[in-house]
Amino acid sequence: MTSLPAGNRPVVSRWSVPFAGFLLTLMGGIAYAWSVFVVPLQNAYGWTRADAMLPLSVFLVVFTGVGMILGGALQDRFGPRRVAVAGGLLLLLAYLMAAQIDRFPYVWWLVLTYGLIGGLGGAFAYCVAVPTARKWFPDRTAFAIALAVTGFGLAAVIFAPLITRLIDTAGIPNTFLVLGAISVAVCLFAAWLLREPPAGWAPSGKEGQPLGSITMFASRTESTLREALRQPLFYLLWLGFFSVMFGGLLAMAHMVPYGVSILELERPVAAIALVFFALANGFGRPIAGLIAEKTGPVNVMLGTYIIIGVAFLLFNSLATTPQTLYLFAFIFGWGFAVSLALFPTLTTIAFGVTNLGAVYGAGATAFAVAAFFGPMVGGWAYDLHQSYVLPFAIAGAFALVGWVICLLAYKLKYRLP
Repeated sequence: MTSLPAGNRPVVSRWSVPFAGFLLTLMGGIAYAWSVFVVPLQNAYGWTRADAMLPLSVFLVVFTGVGMILGGALQDRFGPRRVAVAGGLLLLLAYLMAAQIDRFPYVWWLVLTYGLIGGLGGAFAYCVAVPTARKWFPDRTAFAIALAVTGFGLAAVIFAPLITRLIDTAGIPNTFLVLGAISVAVCLFAAWLLREPPAGWAPSGKEGQPLGSITMFASRTESTLREALRQPLFYLLWLGFFSVMFGGLLAMAHMVPYGVSILELERPVAAIALVFFALANGFGRPIAGLIAEKTGPVNVMLGTYIIIGVAFLLFNSLATTPQTLYLFAFIFGWGFAVSLALFPTLTTIAFGVTNLGAVYGAGATAFAVAAFFGPMVGGWAYDLHQSYVLPFAIAGAFALVGWVICLLAYKLKYRLP
């Protein structure tokens, strides 16, 4: 059995910590279900489609650009439980204010409430999952972190049907109220589950000796954010994360339009591609973590990025039926899952755990930049030629760039697993 320090135990076992992370990232991931709000918002308030998508864009930029850095620094200073509670309360405030949309039927109202306040709350809830799981699992780092962030990938699968039914039966304002109640309740429960181990604590094997698998994921150094920003490794990690997220977000945004415009599928049929993407994105994260514990995280990433890079390049030639579209969506979702599960693990190896919240938060800005440019570049490239050959070729090129960065940064120069 794994020994736990007296007086500072999770409620049941240390496994309750990644479970708490799962719940917190699940609440932040509700944003991935925003697409079901788009048409109802257009119909109810006369907005354009671009108007209805703007609150989500702002949410993602605030979430990954500002909130992760701020929340990470706060959790390093004040601990994960307070930051998780703050995240839940901010999400509650955001949804309560968004529920006043009938009184303020303007895009700027949802940008302010859901986008700014909600993005900050979602980031605060999300940012404590990785550092806390890492501290409790120096022996099973990849799997524990991957499990903690799985909620973000599965949220759309779980909440999109619920939100759709709520909008149809209770209306948009009441749907926001329900989401606010769920978010604050789940975040407070997850915060109650969170604990930090004493400094220097490590699990022991059957003979009371440190587990050998700790060596693979042991931190090479303990860096402050300022020190991390002075190291070329940080920027290589950032560029690698950006490259693979760029392609993944481009694919996520344009798979359904591809099915409708190129394959001439009905929108509900084309939308099933997102379900396959979300399933691979969600369940793929703990699977990627388990494989990484056996082979090393970089080996998993190198193999995955070759596969998805080739898949992007072959997409237009082979994704010619609904079934093949769903297959490619699953492959792209797997690449998304590997990146979001294992880049945090590499961050802990490279820069340590003492200031992991701030360092990982700064690295996560790569996602914000990719979220802004990936879908937009895909749309620009399609408009240029009325074809998806160029957009998915660009995505494939970026995936292969991410592969090269991983190879150079971690295998050759830094000798990470």
